[in-house]
Amino acid sequence: MKLIIQGQAKEYDDAATINNVIENEKVETPEYVTVSVNDELYDTSEFEKISLKDGDSIEFLYFMGGGCK
Repeated sequence: MKLIIQGQAKEYDDAATINNVIENEKVETPEYVTVSVNDELYDTSEFEKISLKDGDSIEFLYFMGGGCK
């Protein structure tokens, strides 16, 4: 199946999960990544349960902390 990962079309097995994509894409610091599938955010506890479908769009998001001086 074809997935859109970070804006790039890629081929994956039909049984791919979010965890599979994180591993295959060698996501940096996977324990801190938030994943959006078709603009819906998923909790890390759901990564293994979510089966991806042909045409899904996946984005890896990192939230940065900061503040004013």
